[in-house]
Amino acid sequence: MHEHLAVLIDRWKSDPHSTYNSWFLWDQRLKNFRSIRRGLAQVAREIEAGTFGNAYRGSTLETVVGSIAEQRQIFKGADHAFLWKPKLRIPDIYENPANQKAFAHLLTSCDCCDTAEGVVEAIRRIDAIQIKGLGPAAANLLYFIHPTWVVPFNTAIVKGYNALTGSHVKLGRWDHYLTMREGVLRLNGEHRTRLSNDLGAIAGLLFDVGSGRYAAPPREDDQASHAAWEIDLQRVREESASAHKQWLAQREGDTTHTEVQGWLRDLGKALGFDVWVAANDRNRSYGAGRLYDGCLDQLPPQINGAADAVRLIDVVWLDPASRRVKAAFEVEHSTTIYSGIVRMLDLALDGDMGSESTLFLVAPDERRQEVAQQLRRPAFSRVADLGIRYLPYGELKDHRQAIQRFGAGIKPLLEVSTVL
Repeated sequence: MHEHLAVLIDRWKSDPHSTYNSWFLWDQRLKNFRSIRRGLAQVAREIEAGTFGNAYRGSTLETVVGSIAEQRQIFKGADHAFLWKPKLRIPDIYENPANQKAFAHLLTSCDCCDTAEGVVEAIRRIDAIQIKGLGPAAANLLYFIHPTWVVPFNTAIVKGYNALTGSHVKLGRWDHYLTMREGVLRLNGEHRTRLSNDLGAIAGLLFDVGSGRYAAPPREDDQASHAAWEIDLQRVREESASAHKQWLAQREGDTTHTEVQGWLRDLGKALGFDVWVAANDRNRSYGAGRLYDGCLDQLPPQINGAADAVRLIDVVWLDPASRRVKAAFEVEHSTTIYSGIVRMLDLALDGDMGSESTLFLVAPDERRQEVAQQLRRPAFSRVADLGIRYLPYGELKDHRQAIQRFGAGIKPLLEVSTVL
């Protein structure tokens, strides 16, 4: 089994459409970890303060879970477990104050844990309370707090684990989840050089097996079965290669995320600002060099508490004299608007935004209504109060050269953007 699983992992990693390449190596994946973790901490604080309310819709929990659900296919549908089912009155963390506080305690305890055993103990405590409708799907929240200790959990992952190991893990039970977690840790340890300390990698493998994209290696010592399995692996690989070529062809001519970051970088420098490019995008190729060429190597000490938030904002303009943030830009090319708004909220709450600082969401022209709809959500009221602006690609593309030549400060961008 060990040898054949190694073959499966290698084939899976070479597949451009596997979750390994489309999600685990996705440049936006890690970018959202800190904001999601902070969002969960905010949920816990609101519950403890008695201000969370008794509804999922419009809550900070919906905002955070929505950001998780946008993490591509492996977390698609992650919000279903937290949606209020009025006929069943589950999950019972909205109308029951005691259960709500126990849920907050789970989040706080895990956030403060410095050992895997502490996380497991927090899970056992919530399991003992037997809150209706609050099962192992909550592990998808805890994963973003401790990705090396908590394995994500959904139907496909469970199916994949059972198919690989011959186990009978059931959905909806924390004791079964903890048993699966132990087994996943063993598998990950056996194949660590091919996988990662981050349990998202092996969860992606289990997801693809459980979704039917890959068949699990036959467990019996049957040469014919193993030969058929090898043929099936090769078929999936060929289909993926063909699909990848079509995807690349469709992508040609698109305005890319990096290109828009480059426009904003050049525009900021031309207007006399110091420019910061997101830390995880700095070495992207752009033009004849790299995206961060001519930009700040380090954030100024004046940023202080906002430094971590600023590091992952797509592009930031800073005043050369005061060293304060003058404008921050989140480029939302194709992902949902959630992630950009959450990072903007992160920056706003960290407090280095002056009265003249402006936040911009930069997105394709056709996404205007989507941006407006999300900004009207109650959970985003703090960002909306700051006058966050929508800057469409078309306006930026059409006017950036004129602004570079004749503009001053951020006023020209105010003219081509709108408050929503």
